[in-house]
Amino acid sequence: MKVAVIGAGSVGFTRKLVRDIIKVEALRDTEFALHDISAANLDMVAQIVRKDIAANRLPTRVSTSTERRAALAGARYVICCVRIGGLDAFHHDIEIPLRYGVDQCVGDTICAGGLMYGMRTVPEILAFCRDIREVAEPGAWFLNYANPMAMNSWAAIEHGGVANTVGLCHGVQHGWRQIAEVLGATDPHELEYICAGINHQTWYVDLRWNGRRIDCRELLEAFERHPQYSQEEKVRIDVLRRFGVYSTESNGHLSEYLPWYRKRPDEIPSWIDLTNWINGETGGYLRYCTEQRNWFETDFPRWLGEAGAPLEHYQRSDEHCSHIIEALETGKSYRGHFNVRNAGLVTNLAADCIVESPGTVDRFGLNMVAGITLPMACAATCSVTVNVQRMALKAAVEGDLDMLRLAMLHDPLIGAVCNPEEVWQMVDELLVAQAQWLPQFAHAIPDARDRMGRARPSAKASAGAARLSVRSVAELREARAPRDAAHSPSELAG
Repeated sequence: MKVAVIGAGSVGFTRKLVRDIIKVEALRDTEFALHDISAANLDMVAQIVRKDIAANRLPTRVSTSTERRAALAGARYVICCVRIGGLDAFHHDIEIPLRYGVDQCVGDTICAGGLMYGMRTVPEILAFCRDIREVAEPGAWFLNYANPMAMNSWAAIEHGGVANTVGLCHGVQHGWRQIAEVLGATDPHELEYICAGINHQTWYVDLRWNGRRIDCRELLEAFERHPQYSQEEKVRIDVLRRFGVYSTESNGHLSEYLPWYRKRPDEIPSWIDLTNWINGETGGYLRYCTEQRNWFETDFPRWLGEAGAPLEHYQRSDEHCSHIIEALETGKSYRGHFNVRNAGLVTNLAADCIVESPGTVDRFGLNMVAGITLPMACAATCSVTVNVQRMALKAAVEGDLDMLRLAMLHDPLIGAVCNPEEVWQMVDELLVAQAQWLPQFAHAIPDARDRMGRARPSAKASAGAARLSVRSVAELREARAPRDAAHSPSELAG
């Protein structure tokens, strides 16, 4: 069996996925074909996984290539972990919208950053799919971790022609452990749950603790009395209070998908906590990734030193990837929450959209649960995002400038802050700044540059003058004794 990893230079995340797979005895006779545009990163991850393999005397094989088709040739599973444009493009995603008053914490799903991320990534996803169809094993599975998850998975299924596409994310698992903690469960597995929605806007619609259903009131009271989460998850708790359902996503994520919490600079501090970037810090993920950009000087030597330990001491993670492959290869049933085309899985969301919903994998494939109905408030929030995603996907595939503008205009947070002319000008700035990663918009770049030259400066930054800057928030954060969680940037894929 051959498993190809595109974007394998996300060393920490690739290392985790490989170890998860080789932890399963039945999957150890596997060839891993690692692909990245960075030969240096490929060399680092190969050193680590080869050391693990050699020390445990496994038959597993590892190859590396900067040529994608060579890595994909004959692959049965293709895992995607890419970030197109890297930190250079990410800076534009956050800093240009901030000048217009669009305040983002992460910027990888919707809002201005997520939409531009989609413009850069969708064409590459389609190129990956073309190669999968042409050189991978027939019926190969495309396991996508790359954001924006819904748009990328939608592109692969509808335009890429790879039917066995599944989008994977760990937000559901993280929220599950958090809920178990606030309720006082001694083991998270005491808590059973059903989630449904769309990626990064998924909702715990049914919670059972040792078989007893947990209602909104009990969960709300548990979060409100928790000494840590009552301060770090103010947006999620407020949405729980008003919607009656808890969201899978962090405070920082959720706050930028809604029109209510990040639109007034004087109110933003009351909704976020600066002890950890993911709680809502302005440009928090950008700052964190920028500070960690030299990870190879510290993390790589540590990872390489740790590699080679006996696999019996390694605890397999709850990332879905290895469990899906094990289920398909061995028939061992696995239940999880997966991103797939809706087609009736969630009754009150559009049939063509990508939903995140429960399903089971076994030797016969992926079997999703159908007929889940979201609470009306959750469905309304998700439907707004679905329509933005649909317009953005069309823009990304066709290079349609008007559709990109309309997607931005209909985004909840952008629409809460910007007037239409500001949206049009912001799109021009983003296109010009990111032209090198947007080949489908090459025809529109000269006119956008010309419009920028003629735009009135006061209009270009009308809303941004009073807004918090990434630097000012970072400085405030330093004054508050930060304690970021020990995550590699690559671990936050999906």
